[in-house]
Amino acid sequence: MKQIIIIGGGAAGFFCASNLDEKKYKITILEQNSDVLQKVKISGGGRCNVSHACFDPRELVQFYPRGNKELLSVFTKFQPGDTMDWFEQRSVSLKIENDNRVFPESNSSQTIINTFLNEIRKKNVEVKTKCSVKEIEKQDEKYLVKTSLGDFPADYIVYATGSSPKSLKIVESLGHKIIDLVPSLFTFNIKDDLLKDLPGTSFENAEISIPTLKTQEGGPLLITHWGLSGPAVLKISAWEAISLAKLKYQFEIEVNFISKPINEAEEDFQNFRQSNPKKTIGQAKIFDITNRFWQKIVEVSQVDLNKQVSNISAKEMHKILENLCQKKLKVTGKSTFKDEFVTAGGVDLKEINFKNMSSKLLPNFYIAGEVLNIDAVTGGFNFQACWSEAWLISQHLNNLEI
Repeated sequence: MKQIIIIGGGAAGFFCASNLDEKKYKITILEQNSDVLQKVKISGGGRCNVSHACFDPRELVQFYPRGNKELLSVFTKFQPGDTMDWFEQRSVSLKIENDNRVFPESNSSQTIINTFLNEIRKKNVEVKTKCSVKEIEKQDEKYLVKTSLGDFPADYIVYATGSSPKSLKIVESLGHKIIDLVPSLFTFNIKDDLLKDLPGTSFENAEISIPTLKTQEGGPLLITHWGLSGPAVLKISAWEAISLAKLKYQFEIEVNFISKPINEAEEDFQNFRQSNPKKTIGQAKIFDITNRFWQKIVEVSQVDLNKQVSNISAKEMHKILENLCQKKLKVTGKSTFKDEFVTAGGVDLKEINFKNMSSKLLPNFYIAGEVLNIDAVTGGFNFQACWSEAWLISQHLNNLEI
């Protein structure tokens, strides 16, 4: 029986093992940690954001700053609808939330983990935890995987280690080119009076731009203890991961908290002034933002909160609207988004055959998951890439003439 060694007990490794033909192969998963599927466990705040309800591959690839061209063919063969079917066939009920993220009905990542453990138990897949790979020795068309628990001969290797620098060094020593790792999906550290004492304040639809990079993103925004977070920030951090690393995370952003051009906001202000001349500016409910944030805007604009709206000068109004629609903030660093650390960088995509995720340089060697230079914005997309890539590998191996 041919031996398949899967290196990495995460999403890609387990999905591949779950879909392999156990009558044809002896399958072993090697995982260096004491627990498998650790990212699956913590994803989506412990609920596991399995995928994203986007069923058109051309739309789906728009969520991947790196890998979008290559993934198009992958997603035409296995996309989120297929993922949902796969879990439903194994009696896992999934639900699509308002923002199109897909979760198990149980709201527990353990449901997903148990499904995988069940699948590999049925297939007699051997799982070795606390098994650290030291080296992979190529022996003609085969391999010897040297680990802390001894040596494992392999006819086929599925390399799905995640993006640890150590695992990239191993695949680099076998001849693959590695694109330097930089963090993707991070929040912005900002010290500014406007944000002070307002953690937890959120905006349903804001716009963020980085003028020096001529880039802009929109979406929900959140003030945190250390600065700004939320989908708008995470998206821009993913798309500009490499540029922001070069800037050493020191740059200026411009924020429009209400996603309205300043002239439109001025019109709203004037209309409110006409119908509520005696209202104090501090109590004026002109825009769809919290009272606390509005009062902070007025304060940092150095306007008296008790001043009547009718007495606000053109200069004062302009200052308020500028802070609301064109606020410049200095970013002085980044923070990792939750524990779901995502990196840009990894194995160069030019060296992978995306028909079946095989290495173009190494025979019988397949690569999937975050070890590749592929990453996505938040929302279940990184997992979907893992499922789809792992599916292609399993189907290819199942169809091989041995």
